[in-house]
Amino acid sequence: MQSLCEHHLLPFQGVAHIGYLPGERILGLSKLARVVELFARDLQVQERLTKQVADWLQEHLAPKGVGVVIEAEHLCMSLRGVRAARSATVTSTLHGALRDDARSRQEFLAFTSATR
Repeated sequence: MQSLCEHHLLPFQGVAHIGYLPGERILGLSKLARVVELFARDLQVQERLTKQVADWLQEHLAPKGVGVVIEAEHLCMSLRGVRAARSATVTSTLHGALRDDARSRQEFLAFTSATR
């Protein structure tokens, strides 16, 4: 995913990890990417983007649980200021069983960290 930081007007890009425990409805894999793209189009901050994706999935799918983890590099960090190249910022939002059930939460977060 990629977006434009509303504070510095510089891009940030990275990976969005999405997991959900389906209720009655499921969503195709390409639609998950489109939900991220929908919210990433606006001037953004990563924390809000993470929450917007998770909240949208919770509202429209009514899953038993949803989790979103976004790991991104911000060019404002690598091009200016501290010039911390390749530093990643990780944000997460969890709802339902992925927040409340320790085993489900641990499994989801293990999957997201395995891809880093």
